[in-house]
Amino acid sequence: MTELILQALYSGLLQGGSYALIALGLALVFGTMKIINLAHGELVLLAAYVAYTAESQLGWGPVAAIPLALLATGMAAVGVHWTVGRIKQDREINSLLLTFGIGVILTNAILLTWKADVRSTSSSWLQEAFVVGPLYSMRSEIIFFAVSLALLAALWWWLSSSWYGRALRAVSSNRDAAKLMGINPGRVELVSFVVAGILAAFAGVALFSYGVIQPAYGGALTVKAFIITVLAGVGSIPGVLLGAVLLGVCEALTVTLASSSLQELAGMTLFLLVLFVLPNGLFGAVARRG
Repeated sequence: MTELILQALYSGLLQGGSYALIALGLALVFGTMKIINLAHGELVLLAAYVAYTAESQLGWGPVAAIPLALLATGMAAVGVHWTVGRIKQDREINSLLLTFGIGVILTNAILLTWKADVRSTSSSWLQEAFVVGPLYSMRSEIIFFAVSLALLAALWWWLSSSWYGRALRAVSSNRDAAKLMGINPGRVELVSFVVAGILAAFAGVALFSYGVIQPAYGGALTVKAFIITVLAGVGSIPGVLLGAVLLGVCEALTVTLASSSLQELAGMTLFLLVLFVLPNGLFGAVARRG
């Protein structure tokens, strides 16, 4: 029993790293523009299908397909930003409806292009077991867990040290004051969407390398990313990692100790409990000082 629990904790930790990678892009756009991009899960899924096409048609491995996935999701993210940028009134609610519609369009485009069959990687190297003492995982899970941590650290550094990162935080804090300081909010928001697209590309390739994909999976990815973003608290990169790991461990323990049919219920229960105790999220500010 102890070994089962340890394995569940280990699997949940690795799964949490993947969830964090999926949620980062949504959290970035939400923190910058106060917009919930409901097409984010479809962007992740698009990258996964690009990796599948590169493997099945060109014979490339998922890792080699990352540049193609970056190009595809980057262009799609710019397109989403362009359409959202046309909204002038009631931006929050109208962008919610708009990005939901874009997600539906992307889902059907993926369905028409790649059909409804379930796909997974055929790379035996990525699917080989990686053993650490009594703990087991796939090699791809270890690789992309490390990639997730590296991207989290890089994004944290970019937001805190680069000019665009500071400009992004300024626009998030006070859009009008940022304009007075010479910052172009439209350009900064475009950068945030492009960075979100880059993160979605890595998340999609990771998803394809260790799991299965199908066209209807995009909505579920968006829901998980939104749950993690709210758990973390708006604008908290460490909170995204902690929230994702908590969700991954909770789901893994539920599958091990109870039933796989309760996995999604356990995640939603955790979400509601955290919000009941900490309404601003794990790392959200209690109040904003003027």
